[in-house]
Amino acid sequence: MESWLIVFLVTIGYLILSLAVGLYSGRKASASTEGYVAGDRNLGFVVLYFILGASIYSAFAFLGGPGWAYSRGAAAFYIISYGTVGLLPWYFLGPRIARLGRKFGYVTQAELFAHRYESRFISCILATISLVAFVPYLVIQMKGAGYVFSIVTEGRIPEWGGAAIAYGVVLIYVFKSGVMGVAWTNTFQGILMMGLAWVLGLYLPYKLHGGVGAMFEELARVAPELLQAPGLDAAGNPWTWAGYSSSIVISVLGFSVWPHYFMKIYTARNIATLKRMIVFYPTFQIFLVPIMFIGFAAITAFPGVTPVDTILPHIVTSMNIPPLAVGLFCAGALAASMSSGDAIVHAAASIMIKDFYGAVRAEKLDGPREIRLIRFSVIVIGAIAYFFAAVSEYSLVYLLLLSYGFIAQIFPTLIALFYWKRSTPAGVIAGLLAGCAVVIVWNLVPSLQWQQMHPGIFGIGVHIVVLVVVSKLTAPMDGEHVRKFVEA
Repeated sequence: MESWLIVFLVTIGYLILSLAVGLYSGRKASASTEGYVAGDRNLGFVVLYFILGASIYSAFAFLGGPGWAYSRGAAAFYIISYGTVGLLPWYFLGPRIARLGRKFGYVTQAELFAHRYESRFISCILATISLVAFVPYLVIQMKGAGYVFSIVTEGRIPEWGGAAIAYGVVLIYVFKSGVMGVAWTNTFQGILMMGLAWVLGLYLPYKLHGGVGAMFEELARVAPELLQAPGLDAAGNPWTWAGYSSSIVISVLGFSVWPHYFMKIYTARNIATLKRMIVFYPTFQIFLVPIMFIGFAAITAFPGVTPVDTILPHIVTSMNIPPLAVGLFCAGALAASMSSGDAIVHAAASIMIKDFYGAVRAEKLDGPREIRLIRFSVIVIGAIAYFFAAVSEYSLVYLLLLSYGFIAQIFPTLIALFYWKRSTPAGVIAGLLAGCAVVIVWNLVPSLQWQQMHPGIFGIGVHIVVLVVVSKLTAPMDGEHVRKFVEA
């Protein structure tokens, strides 16, 4: 049997196992919307740890991370930097959010904001921001899956075909099982990709350079600029400290308010489980260390690979590695892609129906119809993202940074929700719209760039000013209502 066919069959076997886990796990949830979206608020520490860890470290980490280390050197360390402290705000805000979720029945992020500010319009705006940010994030995962299939089959399956196969599986178990399917497949996928990352991350430097230390000694001789922080920008020029630092800041601010992460606060079994997960979460960054080793190991051994995001599958298929092992490594890359993609498409569908469609309707949807519409939306959103995945030419990490610029605009509003009684619906709406407008303009007009700073930083600055000014110019909200949230 040809080597590529063995690799392909191992990869298909992984997909079948993931599908079985996803379909089986959905039997544990109730038939209510709370069961489909929030897992009946009963996820334990281990599952919560992996559903967040595996969904955050996705194709962008398993493929984009080595790609950045390979092409931009030390610039890739920004990923570890923001991931370490990204959930820190949850330690202080998470218990409040969880308590309010149980008290008022929230299962999405926008339900909290819409209730606090008594505005359906805010729900629609947040839903729109979330969906606009979700599409490029989901595109990242689909492109990653397509890369893997194209490489392992030596081009016999094109990238668009590989993405269709992998995400056909994802859509089936998300459609059927909801968040429980996401939770248990992420646990399985997270364990798989962490184990494979360490095996590959230590093996490749040893095989290609004689060890991790020898690898970095060689790089220090032939390409010292790649080991000097903050590394290189996308054009191969030195990245500025302003650009590096602003990418970390915007990622930290956006990290804790990504809707598909935020919604997992509602799924925790209790406050103690949630806080324990937050404390242990930084340990997931250890998984990124061998991921970086893979990219660094390829710099001198495999020069000129394009696109750079394919460097991992390119390495494992170019070396004399047994086909069975190659198949497992490719399954790990697929696990990284799918463990984020399933959480994203599930959250996006829930937000589309509960926060957008539900906000513009006059009557409240009954539970069974709401679930049917969310399931239908899973297919629609998956199809939209797949279309862009087939035509987009941007790098995986660039797409992620673009998404963060929009989603980070939610963070100032979250702080105002809990800590500023004087914030008003008009101020929140104006701040969100102004911040997102600035991000769009800064991305469309390159001449506005200064010191390579992330456009989201400028958006955050404008957002805060507009939020404060407009809130001061409009009537305050009822004090008794506001105290429910400020004193939660």
